Amino acid sequence: MSNPTTPFGWQMPTATDLVTDLPADFEVFGQAVATSMADLLGGTSGQVLAKNSNTDMDFVWVTSDDANAIQNTIVDAKGDLISATGSDTPARLAVGNNGETLVADSSTSTGLRYQTGVNVNYAINGAQEIWQRGTSFAVAGATYTSDRWQGSRSGVAGMTISRQATNDTTNLPFIQYCSRVQRDSGNTNTTILYLGSSFESEQTRNLQGQTVVVSFYARAGANYSAGSSILESTLAYGTGTNQNIFSGLTGQSTVVSKNNTLTTTWQRFQMTGTVSATATQLALYFVFTPSGTAGANDYYEITGIQLEQGAIATTFKRAGGTIQGELAACQRYYFRYVSGLAYANLGSGMCLATNQASITVAFPVTMRTAPAAVETTGTASNYAVLSAAGAVLALTGTPTYDSNTNSQTGLIICNTSTSLVAGNATQLRANNSTTAYLGWSAEL
Repeated sequence: MSNPTTPFGWQMPTATDLVTDLPADFEVFGQAVATSMADLLGGTSGQVLAKNSNTDMDFVWVTSDDANAIQNTIVDAKGDLISATGSDTPARLAVGNNGETLVADSSTSTGLRYQTGVNVNYAINGAQEIWQRGTSFAVAGATYTSDRWQGSRSGVAGMTISRQATNDTTNLPFIQYCSRVQRDSGNTNTTILYLGSSFESEQTRNLQGQTVVVSFYARAGANYSAGSSILESTLAYGTGTNQNIFSGLTGQSTVVSKNNTLTTTWQRFQMTGTVSATATQLALYFVFTPSGTAGANDYYEITGIQLEQGAIATTFKRAGGTIQGELAACQRYYFRYVSGLAYANLGSGMCLATNQASITVAFPVTMRTAPAAVETTGTASNYAVLSAAGAVLALTGTPTYDSNTNSQTGLIICNTSTSLVAGNATQLRANNSTTAYLGWSAEL
């Protein structure tokens, strides 16, 4: 018998074989067929035939089809999920606890895990969108810049914090603005540059004893002078109430700190720690330690700052949910009413005497506490009140604080030379000034 073969490798008798050879030839042929078909034997009612390996004609009987086999052998409790630990490698993911959410986590075998919390961002204005006080600041002592964020350089000049456009939709999740923390060009002082935010005790009390993760996006300027391009990030806690990190926290200690290596391209960084069960306050701050003489671009930029419960950073989200919600969250701590127009109305009230008026300003949201002062431009000529006849009367001094101010309504006193009528209504106006403002602070 010669060797022509079938796709299965069976030897076949040929037309030239002798009649006396046929029994032996068919025995060889039959044995090969029987051997190939051996895996088809057996099985019980309801079973189906499935591949056992990548080898030809290698089969196995299973109790059901693939989908049901996975379900029957892996999923064994209500709420279990079928996941995978690799290509074609199914695995059971046990159901989480009540109230937990499912998140992606590349560090687990299945790439998934359950975690507690609802992923609230505790860092207000983390995207650096709200700048009520202005958009560029020369910083020495602790100075509020973007809302809820302060810069400081221990009283040393040569530091500027400004709002900048991120100009990157590839490496950032469509965040428009960032803070640029810069050592001014030519500055030789190597005192540390700080940026930080202090969190209200009531805001973070439910993080006591919890695992938290801090995440943010940052990049360096071309002349960033920090050694090894390091930006240090630190989450601290204290045991006092509503204190400011730049004034010091009672019992201050570190939850977690990390050295982050910046490049000129936006990167996301994260660090994880466990908040002490005795913590009553948190604060987050960043440290830039410069060296040498500052070049024109000795800065870092930062945005998308997030503090949340859990061990893995989730997609960035505003603390206030929407841009309007974020503004309202910021105005709980600070509110500035800027005229914007040359003769805009800044508030209404009543004349107390011929030379004095009381003006009321309603805050857009209830502030954290009653403000202790009113902020103005410091220039009396920026303000005026209306007389009974509608004349614009310049003030003899800037508006002053009225101690009857509460957390919902600001009261101020305005003095003029004369021409008011006691008991008449009046208005406080910008006096041909588009930048006249009234500011109210309830910051920590």
